[in-house]
Amino acid sequence: MFATPPCDDAVIRTARDAAPCAAAARKWVLAATILASSMAFIDGTVVNVALPALQRDLRAGIADVQWVVEAYALLLAALLLMGGAAGDRFGRRRVFMLGVAVFAAASACCGLADGVRALIVARAAQGIGGALLVPGSLAIISASFDERERGRAIGTWSGATAITTALGPVLGGWMTDHLSWRAVFFINLPLAVAVLALASWRVPESKNPQAQGALDWPGALLATCGLAGIVYALIEAPGKGWHSATIAGSLTLGAAALAAFVAIEARCPAPMIPLSVFASRNFSGANLLTLLLYAALGGGLFFLPLNLIQVQRYSATAAGAALLPLILLMFTLSRWSGGLFDRYGARRPLMLGPLVAAAGFALLAVPATGASYWTGFFPAITVLGFGLSLSVAPLTATVMSALGSARAGIASGINNAASRVAGLLAVAAFGVVLAPVFERTLELRLAQDNGPAAVRAAVLAQRDRLAAIELPAGLPEGERTAARRAVDESFVAGFRCVMLIAALLAAASSLSAWALLRDAAAAGSVGKS
Repeated sequence: MFATPPCDDAVIRTARDAAPCAAAARKWVLAATILASSMAFIDGTVVNVALPALQRDLRAGIADVQWVVEAYALLLAALLLMGGAAGDRFGRRRVFMLGVAVFAAASACCGLADGVRALIVARAAQGIGGALLVPGSLAIISASFDERERGRAIGTWSGATAITTALGPVLGGWMTDHLSWRAVFFINLPLAVAVLALASWRVPESKNPQAQGALDWPGALLATCGLAGIVYALIEAPGKGWHSATIAGSLTLGAAALAAFVAIEARCPAPMIPLSVFASRNFSGANLLTLLLYAALGGGLFFLPLNLIQVQRYSATAAGAALLPLILLMFTLSRWSGGLFDRYGARRPLMLGPLVAAAGFALLAVPATGASYWTGFFPAITVLGFGLSLSVAPLTATVMSALGSARAGIASGINNAASRVAGLLAVAAFGVVLAPVFERTLELRLAQDNGPAAVRAAVLAQRDRLAAIELPAGLPEGERTAARRAVDESFVAGFRCVMLIAALLAAASSLSAWALLRDAAAAGSVGKS
């Protein structure tokens, strides 16, 4: 959600592979790339707010809801670097427009889905479209603007996409409350039409003439299969059990595919991920920090809207607005935190920032059912936002400088993929923690309340839906209140475990900065750190 901007080598290269476009066309280039990137970035944040509504309408279990998010994240994370390479090889505008068209068609299928399985398949297709369009945005800007204007153009792109990303959950929440969760997907269609019209009219084509040979299709396939196997096992294990042959086989195949991916990348002449980059201690340390911190963030922010909407009874609009303090803090403090890197180097800010974020995650574990936003969630979200503000700019600067300017593009692309993989795995893994805690607590609470056996059976039969459990119709008010309280408090018990694990992951990312990162002066040079 808050990763370094995805890009490929074209973002860093001068425009030697394409002449900058005419001044009159540049504003249209910016408009097209901002609209397309905003479409993809908003979709990555707004769907979480709509999850409770679609879970209710489609009568989906928690595993189904996880797959709605994970199908998109899986294909986006696995194919992101491939999308950038395809743009260099076949034409950035061509691949960019193909990505926009695929994303729009998949969004329409999401909005029209008549069941959760159809929605999951459409979300996977959205991920493919996102992997094609997202890397192309900055690459097109880089090829269309000369060196003198490129920095300002990228800054405009960053600011505009940050604002739309911040407003996306609020808009999505409002649409969910007043229209339908389906409207969250249909809003992409007019945006896509505008992007395709602008791109075909004003965006020039560009390629990298040095990008020769076949793309790394074996690497892309193995990365997708490896991540899919592990994510499938993590999501389905609470329902099928870890002893299931399906779960064991999925884990084994996933691990084998990832091992084969590493072997392929070591031998491929044009790999998605050149393994030699990890010889840099700072680059390896920054990516380990990214995996830990963004796992905490991605997993935590998946379950927070479920708590706010299903347990705390927030509207979808209010739940979307709940994270505004975090996003606004990051937006307003990014320049200041970048100055910390210039003054102190990366190590100290990246030790302190994740520790503050860990405190924010820990504070999110405090509110009980019926907690006030201003005394319960607002302080935690503010502390978390301040910690992330301390972390993101120094982390970005470390990644971009770790390999030297000549390889800064691939460094940023790998780090962005790492942040997305972290969230992908965390959403699945946190469910493994929350589900059994919820189930054990629910059984205990229902037994303590000593309600009718039929009510207990009806509630426990839906335990895979977590806080979305529907109580039997016609219950007396007292029994309904007791059963609903048991469900809510059981979810909060699991949610607290998840937030504490997120806090530990954030603290571990601080420890990785202390152990692995070295500032340029200490390392001798940035490029060899």
